[in-house]
Amino acid sequence: MKCPGQDSRNWKPGDIFDMPCPKCGSTLEFFKDEPVRRCKACGHKFVNPKMDFGCASYCKFAEQCLGDMPPELLAKRKDLLKDRVAVEMKRYFKTDFKRIGHATKVARYAEKIANKEGGGLAVVLCAAYLHDIGIKEAERKHNSTEARYQEQEGPAVAREMLERLGADEELVEEVCDIVGHHHHPRAEETSNFKALYDADLIVNMEEKQEASPTDPEKLAGWIEKAFLTPSGRELAGKILLRRDNPEEMKTAV
Repeated sequence: MKCPGQDSRNWKPGDIFDMPCPKCGSTLEFFKDEPVRRCKACGHKFVNPKMDFGCASYCKFAEQCLGDMPPELLAKRKDLLKDRVAVEMKRYFKTDFKRIGHATKVARYAEKIANKEGGGLAVVLCAAYLHDIGIKEAERKHNSTEARYQEQEGPAVAREMLERLGADEELVEEVCDIVGHHHHPRAEETSNFKALYDADLIVNMEEKQEASPTDPEKLAGWIEKAFLTPSGRELAGKILLRRDNPEEMKTAV
């Protein structure tokens, strides 16, 4: 069955068009269902600028439909995936706004850390949105929200969600691995894990500070020892110790 959006029987004037090659300027004719074309003049391969690739973020048949997807499209697919994971996380937690807010804030901080530490944002953000996804099953099966039970139950829930959204197996495996030990770093960890771990640590301490503030000197000592990345340590200082002016704090949070 052909995707209705790409079926030529539904095409209109303008669905076949000319585009200049972004490298040499030669004119190429595009059909609206062609994801990429290679310039005959210079050999440059580029993405159809008018094609809507939104379905490729979740459709498990995207590679079959669109062929050998170029790096630009693969990057866009992963970028769209993390947004859909955020939506699914909110649906899963329903009216549990505390847990939704926690996951959303962890994702925001993890993105800041990953941008400085070189992590892969698709993995980092999917892991951030799903890091506590096992908590409902932990409560149901073990009558507990302890970290070990969250880590035990989380990967299966995360895997089902990611596979349903069409995530590739490599991303699924890494995200589930992070979810399965996100409170317990190993001797050697990836940049992706470290970004999530440090972000979660900041948010957890923020929540503790609201309930029972820690002496600033003790808190500063904890920050120096607890974090896995320099960027996480720096962000923790900005947020927990207010080491910046108000304008800079706005961008930190």
